[in-house]
Amino acid sequence: MRRLLAPVLAFLAAGLAAAPALAAPAAPLLAHQAPLELNEASSAWILTSTALVLLMTLPGLALFYGGMVRRKNVIATIAHSTAALCIVTVLWFIAGYSLSFGSSAEATNGFIGGFQAAFLNGVTPSTAHSLAPGLPEFLWIAYQLTFAIITPALIAGAFAERMKFSASVLFFTLWHLIVYAPICHQVWGGGWMGSLGVLDFAGGAVVHVNAGVAGLVAALVLGPRHGFGRDNMAPHNLAFTAIGTGLLFVGWLGFNAGSAWAADGIAGVAAFNTMLAAAAAAIGWTAVEWIDHKRPTLLGLLSGVVAGLVGVTPAAGLVDPKGAFIIGLVSGPACYAGAVWLKRALKYDDSLDAFGVHGVGGIVGAVLTGVFATAAINPVAEAANVVNQIIGLLAVIAWSGVGTFAILMVCKFTTGLRVTKEEEIEGLDYTQHGETIHQ
Repeated sequence: MRRLLAPVLAFLAAGLAAAPALAAPAAPLLAHQAPLELNEASSAWILTSTALVLLMTLPGLALFYGGMVRRKNVIATIAHSTAALCIVTVLWFIAGYSLSFGSSAEATNGFIGGFQAAFLNGVTPSTAHSLAPGLPEFLWIAYQLTFAIITPALIAGAFAERMKFSASVLFFTLWHLIVYAPICHQVWGGGWMGSLGVLDFAGGAVVHVNAGVAGLVAALVLGPRHGFGRDNMAPHNLAFTAIGTGLLFVGWLGFNAGSAWAADGIAGVAAFNTMLAAAAAAIGWTAVEWIDHKRPTLLGLLSGVVAGLVGVTPAAGLVDPKGAFIIGLVSGPACYAGAVWLKRALKYDDSLDAFGVHGVGGIVGAVLTGVFATAAINPVAEAANVVNQIIGLLAVIAWSGVGTFAILMVCKFTTGLRVTKEEEIEGLDYTQHGETIHQ
């Protein structure tokens, strides 16, 4: 009998082994999720854009800022960008993503997301965020992370050459959770500003105004560098700054065109608008500088390029090229005024012009987005108006300003904020990190 049954049993066993396993019941989707409807072309573009935006922080911003400080502070300045990348990446995994793009609890009234996706619980290869159902959620998480990384790194330009590294580590940690994540949720993650109709295509308010205001508060709280207004604090290596600008410019195409979340016509116009506005702003900045200082400078050209990139960021995929050109042409002189005239008049030490370029440029761009956004480019722009843009700006300025001040006070009474006068004179490279760049 056993011999007769053996072939039958073997046949049944082989069939069972070949049969597909019974699928486990799918976990219920989180409130912010949608089933993935994979768009391979768009996913490939956003994967590329993720790499481009990551390039903006390291090495782009690191070199841009590193070239503008004095030689004795280059390593310390680059360390800020590197630390921001590492700290924010871990925080994004733990809670930042969930607080930014998770669903608001009823009690928060659209001010901050919840902890549903903390540690990326519930995220799988088959889920997407409801905002971008064609992209795998893990890719969406990675792309949005790159924006979260560069924002605090930009702030470091305001407190360069005088803040303790330990203070910057604590500051980046608290600022990401208390300031960045709520503002990101309010504008992009389904919060109240997005519902109101505030338009911010790629981060004029979420990234640049947010970082610029935080930088201004930090500069005021820390006070000026030793010798500010008396000693020579000229950039030590403008070649570094030029290379950094180039990397920022290239990365910004992923920043702005990637914010279309698809490989489509809106991404195309965003890419062109980004290039046009940067060129127009560089011309505008240089023209004013030439009149003011009787000669054009490379630093002015580079700063003008960045000013235009900042100014067009909230508008890139919402305006036509004529609007982008005007935004760039206005952003250049406006940022020159913020970085040179305003700083000179008020005598504050924003070391690398985080507020003068990113704060002022972001404000100009956000307001002009309300003027030039057109439904002919993007249907979302149909509800654009300047009043909503100003409401959004005031909210971001208030949240960032108050939150940043509170965080700096925590740092002041824990790690301490500033290095000593002797350490500052010797340079932060050696006194904070035990490293130097030799002549």
